[in-house]
Amino acid sequence: MKRYLKYVKPYIYAFILAPILMLTEVVGEVLLPALMANIINIGAAYQDVPYILQTGAVMLGVVVFMLIGGIGASYFAAKAAVSFATDLREDVYAKIQTFSFANIDKFSTGSLVTRLTNDITQLKNVIMMALKMLFRAPGMLIGALIMACRMNANLAAILLIVLPVMVVAIVIMIRTAFPRFDKMQKKLDKLNSTIQEALTNVRVIKSFVQGEYEEARFAQANDDLKESSLHAFKMMIFMMPLMMLMMNATTIAVVWFGGNQVMAGTMPVGDLTAFTTYIVQVLMSLMMLSMVLFMSSRAIASAKRIGEVLDAKVTLTDDGATAPEKLVKQGKIEFKHVSFRYYKDNKEKVLDDIDFSINPGETVGIIGGTGSGKTTLVQMIPRLYDVDEGEVLVDDVNVKEYALQNLRNGVGMVLQKNVLFSGTIMDNLKWGDEDALEEEVREAAEAAQADAFVTSFTEGYQTELGQGGVNVSGGQKQRLCIARALLKKPKILILDDSTSAVDTATEAKIRESFTGTLKKTTKLIIAQRISSVMDADKIIVLDDGRIVGMGKHDELLQNCEPYQEIYYSQMDKEVTA
Repeated sequence: MKRYLKYVKPYIYAFILAPILMLTEVVGEVLLPALMANIINIGAAYQDVPYILQTGAVMLGVVVFMLIGGIGASYFAAKAAVSFATDLREDVYAKIQTFSFANIDKFSTGSLVTRLTNDITQLKNVIMMALKMLFRAPGMLIGALIMACRMNANLAAILLIVLPVMVVAIVIMIRTAFPRFDKMQKKLDKLNSTIQEALTNVRVIKSFVQGEYEEARFAQANDDLKESSLHAFKMMIFMMPLMMLMMNATTIAVVWFGGNQVMAGTMPVGDLTAFTTYIVQVLMSLMMLSMVLFMSSRAIASAKRIGEVLDAKVTLTDDGATAPEKLVKQGKIEFKHVSFRYYKDNKEKVLDDIDFSINPGETVGIIGGTGSGKTTLVQMIPRLYDVDEGEVLVDDVNVKEYALQNLRNGVGMVLQKNVLFSGTIMDNLKWGDEDALEEEVREAAEAAQADAFVTSFTEGYQTELGQGGVNVSGGQKQRLCIARALLKKPKILILDDSTSAVDTATEAKIRESFTGTLKKTTKLIIAQRISSVMDADKIIVLDDGRIVGMGKHDELLQNCEPYQEIYYSQMDKEVTA
């Protein structure tokens, strides 16, 4: 828990003032029953109206004092808890931003969302409750016990029977609840992942008419969470009524035995009224403590999950960077006997002994069947993953020696899955260069063949895009992503099957624009269509994670069987069409 002290220190005044101000309520709750007893024993018994009015005025003053203190305590408790949660959420989010793909794969997106939202909210709630109850519950317990013993020590002995039973019940409840809450949060992870996947891919679900299947999948995850939640809260469901029964039984016992003492004349009526109130306060303070502990057990489970994110070892860092100030200036690329596995204990390699070099400014096509390792290969260049064997060099420097920011600033990448964000088209394009002038943005859009359709929109470049760019077509989305990468003016540009939704004529215009705008940029084009890469300076043919051919189109057509198969199969389809 020491890690969380850094989120307490900036708001230490709020963490201190909240429980101190809450003591005003404790003082009031302890004084009020005694003052009421005096009104009954003295004012009412002797019909002393001035005494009743005077004591009533004191009680009113105490209530106002309690009100001011309670409001102040609630304000500072809220400020401390909300500020704590805000700073923690920022740090967790910042840590996630440093995660490699491997780290994200380990946690899953849904789980990370749950930890950023629900888990941190649980911590916030328990801090707010604890600050309010930190002094109030134990203060009321001690104060009420002292006052009850002062009034009637013999009658207070009833608590010796009840308190141990309640304490044991609370301990059992907390010990049982903790592992159940941990399991419940994991079920919540699964539900969030299911929701996120369904909402992200809603168009696919509708096109395949799989709505009922997804509803059933959601219902299953939802039912699992319900059962897990009920299992976690079951102890509270049974324990709280049991504790209320014990509290009411104790009150009845006090009234019974105290009533006998009143009848015998050994205890004033007012004292019995006050004593009963103090007994209820003692038992209620235990109830409050049990609630704080119960909430704490859930918060501890959440804190553990948040700690897993903060403690996660990022697999890609700048720790080994021996040239952190170096920039990518030429765009030369070299793979030296590179091998890679996604799962390190697997025998089969995704990439196996990859060896080639690309000169600055060259256009290189990468082609191969599905699962041949094309995307994995190019992800080694900006260090989205690290190689297991061999090395990747950029400008004759191992990519591990660059600072990640400098390396990735020199590499523009249009991923296989095109992603746009909520905001205007201009905002999205300026991801490539936030300081770019409007003229530069338009030039990049023209090169990507996007300017024509953007200017056809009523709002032009100020058109608002829906989440993920849902209000533009697949081909339009691809061209906007290409324009965004071009605006970055990278030394290396990677296009990962990024023109698959664009017609061949538009694709040809995009490639033609590269000869002017990206003359000195090294271009790697992953494609399924031979026509997309046949004019490249070099074509790399991959099959099952190995290079099976490399050269120009004519050379490969003569001596590379896998390339011939791809070429003739596509030509046959075109002839048939």
